[in-house]
Amino acid sequence: MKPLIPPLLGLSILIASSLTTAASTEIEFDISGRIGAELRLFNQNGRYEGQNYKANVSMFVEPAFTWQWNNGYDAAVITPFFRVDQQDSKRSHVDLREGYWLHVADTWELKLGVAQVFWGVTEFQHLSDVINQTDFVEDIDGEDKLGQPLLKLSLVSDMGIFDVYILPGFREQTSAGSHGRFRLPIVLDNDDATYESSQKDKHVDVVLRWSHSTGPFDLGAYVFKGTNREAVLNSQLEGSELKLVPYYTQMTQVGGDLQYTSGNWLWKAEGIWRDTKEHTLRATQTGFEYTFYGIANSAIDMGMLAEYSWDSDGEKSSRLFQNDLSIGVRFGMNDVQSTEVLMGLTYDLDYHSTSFGLEASRRLGNSWKLSLDARIFNANDKEDPLYTIDDDNYIGLTLERYF
Repeated sequence: MKPLIPPLLGLSILIASSLTTAASTEIEFDISGRIGAELRLFNQNGRYEGQNYKANVSMFVEPAFTWQWNNGYDAAVITPFFRVDQQDSKRSHVDLREGYWLHVADTWELKLGVAQVFWGVTEFQHLSDVINQTDFVEDIDGEDKLGQPLLKLSLVSDMGIFDVYILPGFREQTSAGSHGRFRLPIVLDNDDATYESSQKDKHVDVVLRWSHSTGPFDLGAYVFKGTNREAVLNSQLEGSELKLVPYYTQMTQVGGDLQYTSGNWLWKAEGIWRDTKEHTLRATQTGFEYTFYGIANSAIDMGMLAEYSWDSDGEKSSRLFQNDLSIGVRFGMNDVQSTEVLMGLTYDLDYHSTSFGLEASRRLGNSWKLSLDARIFNANDKEDPLYTIDDDNYIGLTLERYF
């Protein structure tokens, strides 16, 4: 993973210049963040060499430094992330999650620096999320993202919000090392990554997005032109050692997301059309969530979820969600401790494999949070992408302190 020192240095200069300019105004400064420890217990040793363990401990810290001035119209945010992992050296890493300057006006907004952008409305897969690279050493659910250098201009009108993104630089996928879990049989060699673009990871990507809320509808659509965040993996023999080398193509991707709210119902859909030099992909994620409020006259809410994933590549796809049905249940206890539970089961209609996930959390006092998560996989077909992590069932416990 390449460091973000140049963007951070440029951002620091920009922030210093802005603060100097604003020296005559009151500047508000705040430090917040979280620090924690994670324990993962696996039910068996891993399938591949170097995975001969059933327990793993890691520590992490994610501080957030925030400055505000000009009556709140200007702000600067720096959020680094650090993790030290017992078993996997690749999971011991540092990343600048966010580090940007933000200026807000009445009908427009400008953001410059390193930031995270989250799009999408569905639960089990976020097809629309195309700006940031996925941080797979953190987790395999695709929720954790690397910081992305960008310039963003947002224009607000009665017709919706129009966003223009300029992305000067590309972040390669992170992946587990030889001692890490949730990896392919052959360790991914990110150091020798290749690109279709002659500019390699310096290619400037462009994104245009429109989003709008009207009545019960929340709508979004975008066009992305630049480096594909998903790598094509090519095998390469180096001496007697076989390596997997990522190849990043150029792509044009058109995507959209839709959410319709009607009483207790949430209807959701995401879709993409992706075109590269050698391949065209179409994929959709559709489903609903129905919530029962105040079960048995209690404060507990229960949401029932169901989604279907479709990928035009079918069984040739390297993606986990290519023809899958997912169901889940979400509990919100609405108590003082903010207790939440989410469970989900995904069934692959092509390979007949299943994956189960559990996420639960509860606050302890005002500053502590305890989280429980679990993953159980069942895949027997060697052609199934899920088969590579079939032996990585685990239960995880995370204790965090917020400050």
